[in-house]
Amino acid sequence: MNIRSLKLTCFSPTGTTRAVLDGIARGLSAPAELIDVTQPEARTSSLSTNHDDLLVIGAPVYMGRVPDLLSDWLHRLELDRTPTVCVVVYGNRAYDSALCELRDVVSERGGIPIAGAAFIGEHSFSSAEFPASVGRPDVEDLRRAEEFGRRIDAHLREVSTPEVGRVLPVPGGLPYGGVTKLWDVDFIHVNASCVNCGACAEHCPTGAIDPTNSARVDSAKCITCCACIKLCPEQAREKKPGPVMDAARRIHTLYPEPKEPELFFAFA
Repeated sequence: MNIRSLKLTCFSPTGTTRAVLDGIARGLSAPAELIDVTQPEARTSSLSTNHDDLLVIGAPVYMGRVPDLLSDWLHRLELDRTPTVCVVVYGNRAYDSALCELRDVVSERGGIPIAGAAFIGEHSFSSAEFPASVGRPDVEDLRRAEEFGRRIDAHLREVSTPEVGRVLPVPGGLPYGGVTKLWDVDFIHVNASCVNCGACAEHCPTGAIDPTNSARVDSAKCITCCACIKLCPEQAREKKPGPVMDAARRIHTLYPEPKEPELFFAFA
């Protein structure tokens, strides 16, 4: 099969999902185009693909599901029999129904899921006090991602078209587990190191932070991705005591053993 172009599409507030997709792309031979839908304005456009494109689509797992704010954008995909690789990245707890959900949406929108993967990324709640999957994806994860890409590339070179009707076997099913409704919680403390540079507002995937006053956060818009905390150049943002910090403590305590990537294929 002659792949005209590779479309790497990701929602990646803290960069872990994008890192995994970049690793997969290194194993693929088609020229890559990055379509990053992390920022709100990027999700106002729809994505259309053809049967001779390869779509690699990745999202982080929030409470066992694909982030709910991606739902509208995902359901506007226009995929013309496009071979698609579905990828989710989770913080070493569980990915529950997220990969199954992503596969099903891709199928509904006209794509042909040929492979899927669940990789581990540093948990968004991870901190020096309560570290969780720190440094993931690591060198070995990215090596596995590249090998995953090579196997897909080799398969596509051997076939004239992807096999229609063959279901990509991934864990999960209807009704999906996990939770789509996220917390509406004021959990960010801004300390005296803040210089109001605006980096937090720039990186926020929902526009929840006032660009003129970074201490002002719309908790109803916030998805607790912690991008503003992790990407602050002054380390001026931190979690307050409360539900998010409690969850960070549980994840640190209950899931200390590093999990490994899981790979799935709709071909032998």
